[in-house]
Amino acid sequence: MALGIYISVPFCKTKCSYCNFASDVFSRAMFERYVERVCAEITDAPRVAAEMSGQIEREIDSIYLGGGTPTVLEASQLERIFASVRGQFDVSRDAEVTVECAPGTLTGPVIEGLLRCGVNRVSLGVQSFVDAEAAAVGRLHKRVTVLDDIARLRGVGISNINIDLIAGLPHQSAESWKTSLSETIATGAPHVSVYMLEVDEDSRLGRELIAGGTRYHAYFVPDEDAIADFYAEACEELERAGVRQYEISNFAREGFESRHNLKYWTRQPYLGFGVDAHTMLPASDEKNEAVRFSTADSLDRYIAGAPVERTQISRHDALEENFFLGLRLSRGVNLQELAEKIGTDAVESYNGVIREAIEDGLLERSDDTIRLTARGRLFSNEVFQRFLQTIKAAS
Repeated sequence: MALGIYISVPFCKTKCSYCNFASDVFSRAMFERYVERVCAEITDAPRVAAEMSGQIEREIDSIYLGGGTPTVLEASQLERIFASVRGQFDVSRDAEVTVECAPGTLTGPVIEGLLRCGVNRVSLGVQSFVDAEAAAVGRLHKRVTVLDDIARLRGVGISNINIDLIAGLPHQSAESWKTSLSETIATGAPHVSVYMLEVDEDSRLGRELIAGGTRYHAYFVPDEDAIADFYAEACEELERAGVRQYEISNFAREGFESRHNLKYWTRQPYLGFGVDAHTMLPASDEKNEAVRFSTADSLDRYIAGAPVERTQISRHDALEENFFLGLRLSRGVNLQELAEKIGTDAVESYNGVIREAIEDGLLERSDDTIRLTARGRLFSNEVFQRFLQTIKAAS
């Protein structure tokens, strides 16, 4: 089975207050050292995979550069990364090749470089089309910047564009959210990702909200009910516009679903390179179903060559992953197909939790397929936790 490749680029022009990823602002002098390290890691991938007891293929049908903001790199640096990939692997001619971009970073030379690299899909971190909201969390772009980027991308033949939005930004209101949704739909972008603001200790805004403080405009963050309403409205408006929900946070016109991200949710094999990047490969031994390994989550440790961390995935672990990853998809989980892969008894042990979730309006069942309801998508973490608790009790 063809692999997907994810490459992390942890550099940004500014660190957004809501961001909980392993990215930050670094000097450009660090960029070159990082690119060298990533290229070396790509070249060394077969050896590392074998050492981790993973089966690796040469064929690649998706590449995804995420971050951070990959487009802060020089075009020549991006080209070196892609050259390393193509030198080590066989990239299929119809591969989906995505690069994440912060609006305003798509200079002429960068766009030309992306084309030379074979990029055919761009994900724009818009978050809000309301300038005041974007500025409040540290975004450097304005609405007109986004529209100009989209026009220039289409002008060079890149029309497969994703727009990221966040429901729950400081100062966001029902009216301003409608503005962001209507602007998004008006662009005609074939893919939209809608995320509800995450409140955790891994972001400055999250820590401030937990502490009950007012920095980073925390006092102006909408309450949970409002955020849930924003998300529900996005589901309805995007569906009405023909941009249909296929995953909890992702919506697409027919044929424009993210092929790379679907690998994660359907447990297809993929390789990850760069800071805090993750890999999943079929296991080469018969004891385990798969193997996962990840790189260091700090730039210094990664560049210093910190060893990867391995996690072996047993059939028991695979069952857990099939439920909480598969239920993210609108199509849900086919219990008969899962039973054929994992075992009928194992799957039937979840009949109780499935029945309870259906009674609570969180799941629905059609023949052998279970899927989240609209309410279940809002409380998906609770649903996933029920399955995890059942799995732990059975172990």
